[in-house]
Amino acid sequence: MDRAAPAPQAGRGIVGVLALAGITAAITQTLVVPLIGDLPQLLHTSADNASWIITATLLAGAVTTPVAGRLGDLYGKRRMLLISAIPLIAGSVVCALSGSLLPMIIGRLLQGMGMGIVPLGISALRDVIPTERLGSSIALLSASMGIGGALGLPVSAAVAQHASWRVLFWGTTALAVAVAVALYFVVPKTVPAAKGRFDPLGAVGLGIGLVCLLLAASKGAAWGWGSATIIGLFVATVVVLGVWGWWELRSSDPLVDLRVTARPQVLLTNAASLTTGFGMYAASLILPQLLQLPTATGYGLGQTMLAMGLWMLPGGFMMMAVSPLGARLSAATTPKVTLAVGGVVIALGYAVSTLLMGSTWGLMISACVINGGVGLAYGSMPALIMGAVPLSETASANSFNTLMRSIGTSVSAAVVGAVLAQMSTSLGGHTIPTESGFRTGLWIGAGVALLAAIIASTIPVRRAVPAAAHQDQAPEPVPAGR
Repeated sequence: MDRAAPAPQAGRGIVGVLALAGITAAITQTLVVPLIGDLPQLLHTSADNASWIITATLLAGAVTTPVAGRLGDLYGKRRMLLISAIPLIAGSVVCALSGSLLPMIIGRLLQGMGMGIVPLGISALRDVIPTERLGSSIALLSASMGIGGALGLPVSAAVAQHASWRVLFWGTTALAVAVAVALYFVVPKTVPAAKGRFDPLGAVGLGIGLVCLLLAASKGAAWGWGSATIIGLFVATVVVLGVWGWWELRSSDPLVDLRVTARPQVLLTNAASLTTGFGMYAASLILPQLLQLPTATGYGLGQTMLAMGLWMLPGGFMMMAVSPLGARLSAATTPKVTLAVGGVVIALGYAVSTLLMGSTWGLMISACVINGGVGLAYGSMPALIMGAVPLSETASANSFNTLMRSIGTSVSAAVVGAVLAQMSTSLGGHTIPTESGFRTGLWIGAGVALLAAIIASTIPVRRAVPAAAHQDQAPEPVPAGR
């Protein structure tokens, strides 16, 4: 049966609050990027150890996002949204008070645990937003990640230059508190649609497998791709995830229903999500470097960290600008068309960047085109997922889809990083990527984005309306608790 339709007034304010939550989560992820060069001195540690401050958030987010999704299906999405805000607040406070490496890593781990707030928010829309507004609301909320990521760089750089770095974390503390309060008072309760028990063994198994995979991908360049540690991590990934899959197929209440994820619409959407994540992140690795490298290289543009963030800022807003267009395209055709078009636009942006990489304006235009494609693609993915799964698995399936994107970004970082490291030269005692290396990375991003478009074109979906597709009856929303 179709879900029960919420009253039209139910959606007022909800999308804005959930978008604020997504923006806050994205800002939290990019917050430390302008600080990474100064963190070894600030925390009295080495540069290699300081890199764990970024890796910790990646690992914690990947491990906890599927868990948060399943708990949202079992115990209520609003409840899990509120719970997810707690580690965002706590982690920000711990980071703000940190004076050494270990507490900073703990704080970043806590912040990563709150990353499930985005797929949970998207899934909650299916329960509380009228069907006619669902597509545009999903697209808008998906685009909020781009806004947060784009705002995080220049704001963090400006604060780091003109105030204490601790102000950044006190700022995210205030944002996370505001999100928690708004979630409590604005987002209505829904009765959980799923039945059964939580699968702790499945959560542990998936967590171990993901940690092994992401550690190998993120540390391969530093530790050596042929080292015993990296090879061992890849072997452990295959073994652990193989056993985990066997367990999930035998479990009566799996963490991730692999039979549902094997449905062609879900499977191909997740594959397109992984490749889109790769295509999106390659630009985030390459364009900022081109903007900041010294002009003495002949291809660097000599911008400061703050100026780089400002040049990249319009690209983030482009994601928000195209979200209503993507929703209209999905409604007129199907979400898979929007996803395929998004992949093509991303590839076009990379092609443009190879022609315009000699100017700041050219790279800004390239970032806008690429992020416009990302906005189209990311807005259509949840619609495809929710059009293929029952209401009882909405949060779990969306969280797994978010995980696929995260894996795509990690693989992108590993591949592009390896290419840039291999195609490098020495300047002033520093090793930097060559112009050919950057061009190769850009063309790799274009190729993978086209692959995402090809995969999207094969998704067997018939209808554009994501909410009316499946069997489970949605619970009626009730007023938020006070």
